[in-house]
Amino acid sequence: MAILQLVAVIVILVFLVKPLGAYIFHVFSNEPNRTDKIFGPIERLIYGLTGLKNRAEMSWKRYTLSLILTNVILVAVSYLILRIQKWLPINPNGIDNMESTLSFNTVISFMTNTNLQHYSGETGLSYFSQMAVIMMMMFTSAASGIVVAIAFIRGLTSKGKTLGNFFTDFVKAHTRLLIPMAIIVTLALVALKVPQTLSPTVQATTLEGGTQQIAIGPVASLESIKHLGTNGGGFMGVNSSHPFENPNPLTNVIEMLSMWCIPAALTYTFGRFARNQKQGWVIFSAMLILFVSFLSIVYTSELRGNPALNALGIDASQGNMEGKEVRFGIAQSALFTAVTTAATTGSVNNMHDTLTPLGGLVPLAQMMLNCVFGGDGVGLVNMLMYAILGVFLCGLMVGRTPEFMGRKIEAREMKLVAIAILAHPLIILAPTAIAFLTDLGKGAISNPGFHGISQVLYEYTSSAANNGSGFEGLADNTTFWNVSTGLVMLFGRYVSIVALLGVAGSLAAKQWVPETIGTFRTDTKLFTGILVGIVLIIGALTFLPALVLGPIAEHLTLLK
Repeated sequence: MAILQLVAVIVILVFLVKPLGAYIFHVFSNEPNRTDKIFGPIERLIYGLTGLKNRAEMSWKRYTLSLILTNVILVAVSYLILRIQKWLPINPNGIDNMESTLSFNTVISFMTNTNLQHYSGETGLSYFSQMAVIMMMMFTSAASGIVVAIAFIRGLTSKGKTLGNFFTDFVKAHTRLLIPMAIIVTLALVALKVPQTLSPTVQATTLEGGTQQIAIGPVASLESIKHLGTNGGGFMGVNSSHPFENPNPLTNVIEMLSMWCIPAALTYTFGRFARNQKQGWVIFSAMLILFVSFLSIVYTSELRGNPALNALGIDASQGNMEGKEVRFGIAQSALFTAVTTAATTGSVNNMHDTLTPLGGLVPLAQMMLNCVFGGDGVGLVNMLMYAILGVFLCGLMVGRTPEFMGRKIEAREMKLVAIAILAHPLIILAPTAIAFLTDLGKGAISNPGFHGISQVLYEYTSSAANNGSGFEGLADNTTFWNVSTGLVMLFGRYVSIVALLGVAGSLAAKQWVPETIGTFRTDTKLFTGILVGIVLIIGALTFLPALVLGPIAEHLTLLK
């Protein structure tokens, strides 16, 4: 039955890929389609109000600059709101203003689609802040990632020198994709008893006669975009473990599919733009192979339980249920763990800090690779980056200039790809080392030994991969952690985006090369295997030593 649950969710996802991917293609193809009658008037109104009457095609530099400046303005406004939320409306619980470094961390976290939370949602933010800052940035950060993917796809597949218009794509990502989908998922969650209200906390009388404040609020609407946008920030401190955020197995499946569907569907969108659907299925297959492999590890590890407890003769028939909700069990907890870190969402329905060492290795490894579906848009871009690298290496082995999607891959593109690949481990491992060298960093570790290493490594990996989940035993709401993770989130988001949009711009400007009998085909099963191998080899070379010091060493100590 447990295996059937896992298979059923994966099968549903596969059936969603084609229709949703085709719809996303129609949204961004800039060709007339039926949705123009519904969304066209709304978009024209937005363009008129914002003065975007002349929406010319942009070079990759102008597209990138437009994205960054838009994000900067949203960050500045959001920071101001958090600093004065005490005096703003819709604050029935009287939440105080947020501290400066925590405000910095929070706005950077949500604008970079990370949603790392060094605060507890129900006590740290007013309803106004939850909606005007958190939910707003959940939409805009997801839209930013999606349009980056679309621009990158255009650079690979089109025969022009431009990547489209950022503002047109940005508006369409909201009006035609994220907002309609969020409304549908919100209504489904409300129907399944997830709260959606602006009323203050509910006061309840306990069995002992005392009083308890039960937090409620606009939970369902935040849950919908939290997952659809691969955001992950919870309305409640314990995230999707809370029965108000995720009350039953059906809502659990809806939330998993919500965070998974857009990253998966974008592979089909890529195939439509490339006019060769096999190209999209190759990318999807590589992602799915990696995902199923990691899911198998976390599921079997949690099902077998803690080796040290098993050695004592304690009944392990239920598996490692520490930190898990009984209503989900091992199967749905393991699947949620794999999905949320594959799609770099960061939402959790169990505490990752209590996973077995090998179970905890899975979310770490998926975030380190950052392309096993990945977040909205950026996951596809990262996997296409590895595809370009794979074509380049294969070209070197056969002694010919590598080509991908009809463009020659040359030194400029590979330098930019190298920057993106090397930046990711650098901004994870360097801050991790600094944290261990300072008392400010070491003082936050709650577990000595190898698990303490995993806690710190997880925090920076989650920040760099724009995931946001954590080994919550880490005492991370300090100036050191707020500032350091904030900087890691910034670099983790924008260094790779700028570098890879540069690759797209470079390829878009090149003359298209017709396919010949000597062209290395990238729409075959062979290339799927090469792509999986490239991802695993690069990941192992950069991160295996750190994993050996953390979860692997912890696992070996439990086997003694």
